[in-house]
Amino acid sequence: MTAVTTEVIDDIHVVTLNRPEVRNAVDGDTAQALHAAFLAFEDDPAARVAVFHGAHGHFCAGWDLQHGARLAASGGASGLDALDFHSDDARAIGPMGPSRLRLSKPVIAAVSGAAVAGGMELALWCDLRVMEDDAYFGVYCRRFGVPLIDGGTVRLPRLIGMGHAMDLILTGRKVEAAEALQMGLANRVVPTGQAREAAIMLARQLAAFPQATMRADRESAHAQWDLPLGEALQQEWQRGRARIPDALEGAVRFAAGEGRHGTF
Repeated sequence: MTAVTTEVIDDIHVVTLNRPEVRNAVDGDTAQALHAAFLAFEDDPAARVAVFHGAHGHFCAGWDLQHGARLAASGGASGLDALDFHSDDARAIGPMGPSRLRLSKPVIAAVSGAAVAGGMELALWCDLRVMEDDAYFGVYCRRFGVPLIDGGTVRLPRLIGMGHAMDLILTGRKVEAAEALQMGLANRVVPTGQAREAAIMLARQLAAFPQATMRADRESAHAQWDLPLGEALQQEWQRGRARIPDALEGAVRFAAGEGRHGTF
């Protein structure tokens, strides 16, 4: 069985994690396959949005602890020590695979079942999270001394604030869909079994927008962290002014009657 597959639906890549015997937990080979799949999405000029999906009712249960236990029993190396990277490398591989990639295009997580430990970190790496109503997050690796090394300590506070993040990071507790939506950890909650299709529908919406402007705004939002206000506004202007011709073309379409009264 192939652990990672990609389905191309028009201009959308649906990347599916498929290791049902371990609730889609990730070992070294799977991490490399996920990394390669999202690099292929980034490098495909026809691809506009990706959906990250876990098959068989679970998103991802984190790093494969059974694999780790076998390595420990055999005296073998974990392989994680070889994953040092330079902060300027936007295509670096992380322990869970794509968690260090800085893509130019959005990725939507379709979250069902468990998205815990490193699986939660993979969901945090995505731009948006569509969550089924019986799915859950949690830093479950807290119980076994496994550190957050796929961006969890960085992205979680930035997404939901330090207070909520410390609660989740320190306790490792389960966060169900309703609470995840309330704290901003989830963007949409849908009925069980519908996350994949709902994420694809959302991806189609994003793919239909003028792409260069959307990507410029997305990059400006990512780049503003830790910049003084003036510098953040300047970098926004530098990206945005290159898209002014697009804005004028859009104004012509609006004047001709398109998109009135907030219609999409």
